[in-house]
Amino acid sequence: MDLVKPRVAGFGLRAGAGLASLRAALDLAAFGPLSAIATIPERADTLRPLAQELGLPLRIVRVQGVVTPTQSTRVQARFGTGSVAEAAALVAAGRGAVVVVKRVASADGMATCAVAEGDGT
Repeated sequence: MDLVKPRVAGFGLRAGAGLASLRAALDLAAFGPLSAIATIPERADTLRPLAQELGLPLRIVRVQGVVTPTQSTRVQARFGTGSVAEAAALVAAGRGAVVVVKRVASADGMATCAVAEGDGT
């Protein structure tokens, strides 16, 4: 039996980010079909319209202490992880998750997106 690997797009975003910025970041990170999108509790309300538009569940996760492939000293100081987008994707994708698309930023710099895949178990 083939198991479907969960594939999650994680988002980091600045206060005031709009739907256009979220879509732009997601388009840059496009990596096939998604199982869910994810972010931190402080940004869930901003991301909810995109989740509804895409028909995907929104996973709200804690990211402090999650090791990520890319590092921002500003993000590390504020959120306890190097990339909110990568950390959110990793946590939401579950056990054995790996980042398959490192964080990318929308042209306006208001949103970042990364994609992680779990092991399907």
